[in-house]
Amino acid sequence: MDAIQQMYARWAAGDMGADDQWGDVTAEPRGVDYLEVSAGGVPAMWLRPHDAAEGRVIVAWHGGGFVGGSLYTHRKMYGHLAKAAGVPVLLATYRRTPSSRFPAQIEDAITAYRWAAARAHTVALAGDSCGGGLAVQVALRSTGVKALLLLSPWIDMDPAQPSPWYEKNAATDLFFTRPMVQALIAQYLPGDMSGLEPEVNAFAADLTGLPATYVQCGTGETGRGDSERLAPYARLDVADGQLHTFQMAAGRTAAADDAIGRLAAWVRPRLGL
Repeated sequence: MDAIQQMYARWAAGDMGADDQWGDVTAEPRGVDYLEVSAGGVPAMWLRPHDAAEGRVIVAWHGGGFVGGSLYTHRKMYGHLAKAAGVPVLLATYRRTPSSRFPAQIEDAITAYRWAAARAHTVALAGDSCGGGLAVQVALRSTGVKALLLLSPWIDMDPAQPSPWYEKNAATDLFFTRPMVQALIAQYLPGDMSGLEPEVNAFAADLTGLPATYVQCGTGETGRGDSERLAPYARLDVADGQLHTFQMAAGRTAAADDAIGRLAAWVRPRLGL
């Protein structure tokens, strides 16, 4: 069992303290400097490779179901992306549920994006899991975004969660069950709001205006339905035998390193490199 599988198995067994060690599954990328900043009042962190190109930035949001994850759990994975792409990444966080519900998370994401865009002439967006959903929402509300990099994005806020992959991949993805995702949606949305509204569910919006988009997911994850629904608007890679956000194992598994390399190679020309 690899590190990603072990982590999700611990969560499935009720050991939510494993979140503290989430970033341990990623190897240190080296050659990347980290600097915590306030991005217009939003906590963020610059991940800057030593040979970073000037004037370009990837703004990224970490996953965690809006209840977990942090700059520290994800800095190394996005550090690998920054190093491979040769551009700085601004990794941003957001207010958590249930103390802060929609639209707090999207407000924070837009604030961080605008802060970064004022400091670079070319901007791409990235995100994993719910961070991928935030990246899509920012792109739909903004102009000038050159590209989207989405890692196992969680987009669909339909409380029914009708995707058949919850049953098809139940044996491989033990943690992301339909009831668990439904509980996260209930914490995220205000009680009087439908999860089918375009401002919270991009699948109810017009996606034809998205910038160039590259989506990665794993064959073994229950959430692959969201990635597959983006296929008409994006390049989609489904990695054989991999789980949700398998790229977190960057520096430790060939599958993660290959995925990060392909993301970087794809985005560089879209950033003018």
